[in-house]
Amino acid sequence: MAKNRGKRPSWLKVRLPQGENYRDVRSIIDSNRLHTVCESARCPNVGECWNRRTATFMILGNICTRSCGFCAVKTGRPTELDLEEPFRVAEAVARLRLRHAVITSVNRDELEDGGASIFAETIRQIRKRVPGCRVEVLTPDFKGDEKALDLVVEARPDIFNHNLETVPRLYPTVRPQAKYDRSLYVLDYVKRKGLVTKSGLMVGIGEQPEEIIEVLKDLRRIAVDIVTIGQYLQPTPQHLPVDRYVTPDEFAWYRKVGLEMGFSHVESGPLVRSSYHADEQAVQAEAESGTDG
Repeated sequence: MAKNRGKRPSWLKVRLPQGENYRDVRSIIDSNRLHTVCESARCPNVGECWNRRTATFMILGNICTRSCGFCAVKTGRPTELDLEEPFRVAEAVARLRLRHAVITSVNRDELEDGGASIFAETIRQIRKRVPGCRVEVLTPDFKGDEKALDLVVEARPDIFNHNLETVPRLYPTVRPQAKYDRSLYVLDYVKRKGLVTKSGLMVGIGEQPEEIIEVLKDLRRIAVDIVTIGQYLQPTPQHLPVDRYVTPDEFAWYRKVGLEMGFSHVESGPLVRSSYHADEQAVQAEAESGTDG
């Protein structure tokens, strides 16, 4: 398909963060000394989501041990492991009155379990503090370590998300410390443990449409339930450039193809991110798959 670069198109315009709910979420995050991927990864939807009183908590600190070419999160050597963090996340979930909490993290490759035990404890504390709240986790690959994965699986999150992010050909530049087959294995392993699985992709970073279709086929072969597809936006001049701006029509086509393949839900659009309207994605996936949660 033709390149569409240059000036950011109208369908990618967002409102500036503001409003009473936005300020309240800001206060809750700050008072509990927490990080969010909304801020650390410079998500374009932060204004909309925080005004809906939703936020994606980023645990295990704010420094990542990997250096992905697309991600704005700081890279380096983490300096601490906060064992009290799960309790503060649960408190923030309670204060926000969330019915669907999304928890993600930086990569912590220097830890023996990659931080899986903190994920598990965060799930448990949310369940204890806010009974009935769905918990969705968006995890690293934990280097494919089954023991680490089991720690998270045994805490039984409602949805286990691990993003492939891009097509196999682009991994050396987009995710240089990750492996496509390893990420597929993580999703397959967790699915075989009986969890609802989810994955996400960026487009406009150098892939071809037919490559996205092949990735969707790979995800269906391992019975992934939910897929998100959104436009890559360059967070700083030091990150990978945008190859093209994908049109809403192409996003609609990906959604149509994905649903025809059998995914329970496909969220595909220019501003879609893994946790964008994640609560609604979960409800729609249940309805479309005929389950009741």
